[in-house]
Amino acid sequence: MSLGILIISGIVLSGLFHLAGVATGAKKSVWIIIVATWALAISIATGEIKEKGYKEIEKLKGSYSSTDKLIEEAMPKISTYELIMIKSDFNKNKKQGSSN
Repeated sequence: MSLGILIISGIVLSGLFHLAGVATGAKKSVWIIIVATWALAISIATGEIKEKGYKEIEKLKGSYSSTDKLIEEAMPKISTYELIMIKSDFNKNKKQGSSN
């Protein structure tokens, strides 16, 4: 899933929550929840992965050139979003049966 799709989905959901807040008269509460949700999502996506994630990356290295390029660009500290993109590229290449 691309970052653009995730952001657009988040904006649409935020709008729907806002409309629900307007309908129920709880605009301030809803916006506090929306802001907290966005902050948490951004924090998780940009946070560094754990050691187990780096071990997973080591297993993926050397399989496909496009995956290796993504790994090289993401190093030395890989975020959760970068890990998702690396694994997505690896799975796409594996499905297509392409090699280096």
